[in-house]
Amino acid sequence: MKKVFFKTFGCRTNTFDTQVMMSRLQNYTVTEEESQADVVVVNSCTVTNGADSSVRGYVHHMQKHQPHTKLFLTGCGAHTKGETLWSQQKVFGVFGQSQKASIDTLLAQEQPFYDLGDLNFVDETIVTEFVGKSRAFVKIQEGCNFRCSYCIIPYVRGDARDMVEAGILAQISTLAAHGYGEFILTGTNMGSYGNKAAGTSLAKLLQKISLIRGVRRVRLGSLEPIQIDDAFKELLGEPWMARHLHVAIQHTHDDMLRIMNRRNRHATHAPLLEFLTQAGYALGTDFIVGHPGETPAMWQEALVRFRTLPLTHLHAFTYSKRDNTPSASMPNSVDGAMAKERMAALLESIDANNYAFRKAQAHLPHEVLIESQKGEYYYGLDQFFNPIYIQSGHDIQGDWLTLTPDVQKEANYGSF
Repeated sequence: MKKVFFKTFGCRTNTFDTQVMMSRLQNYTVTEEESQADVVVVNSCTVTNGADSSVRGYVHHMQKHQPHTKLFLTGCGAHTKGETLWSQQKVFGVFGQSQKASIDTLLAQEQPFYDLGDLNFVDETIVTEFVGKSRAFVKIQEGCNFRCSYCIIPYVRGDARDMVEAGILAQISTLAAHGYGEFILTGTNMGSYGNKAAGTSLAKLLQKISLIRGVRRVRLGSLEPIQIDDAFKELLGEPWMARHLHVAIQHTHDDMLRIMNRRNRHATHAPLLEFLTQAGYALGTDFIVGHPGETPAMWQEALVRFRTLPLTHLHAFTYSKRDNTPSASMPNSVDGAMAKERMAALLESIDANNYAFRKAQAHLPHEVLIESQKGEYYYGLDQFFNPIYIQSGHDIQGDWLTLTPDVQKEANYGSF
């Protein structure tokens, strides 16, 4: 059978979507070696213009180095750059997220095609394994009703809708039966789960997941501050909850948050983060620097506020214009070099916070799922979403270990 290589860009939702396509293959085999592929499926990201550029660069690279390999494009970028790449004959076929279940039929097409399908679909595929992964990603919802001024994603993923609860539980039960113990729940705007359905919520879903035999740890993707309600807070002490939350704030100056059309404000998200810290959680966030309108005075105030927050992890990036969003046409852009300086200040603060947090938690038992081997070390993530490098004379890949780490500035270490 012909071999298929999946090149996945972007977020955890894309990672799950790739696994859905892999699970639906019948007349093709999956290869993890790009050079051996007869067919390459590019699961693209379009969150920024830079993400589009990365996808285009990969397509051009494949055309140059593997000209006889058949290329297909799917994912969010299919909606923004798919038609151009297809009309230029850079890819053989373009298809939308709703058609993942028909991957076998699509790859067998003899004529080039461009078909984005239905933007408001709901996944029903049950994935039985995650190729090359020791942890399992489970999508619980799709789409977003928020309209942050810089973001294109609602326009390429559609409005928020939930996966069927029974399907989510069946998905996790199946993966648990196949040996997976850690589950990462994900979605375009994961915290919106249950907003449209009476009698359900993210907290209630988590409680049901925890009762499934084999579930050892549950991690969550990004949450908005307004989505962490009292019912969710009641679960913070549960032993199966990973002690890390990613709470997206995007900025710490209220004027910038208004410009970004965000729903959070510093006066509300700051005490929330402090509450979560007191509950024993490591905290991550997203932060955009250099968005149009970010004046030097606003930035200085934002940096002072940022440094007071108990954050330990950071996904920060300099603003990159995303065509067809309100931010793309806003005045008062920020110089790229200045934006990079502002980013460096954030990262310096987070590095110090993370080191202090790891030292403060060093006396606690750390639960680590060993994911891979990197040189002389095995590698895994602890309950606080911090990497740990372990030396061992045994093959411990895929094992769960409980240990007390040796905390160094650059990372945590251990032996077994």
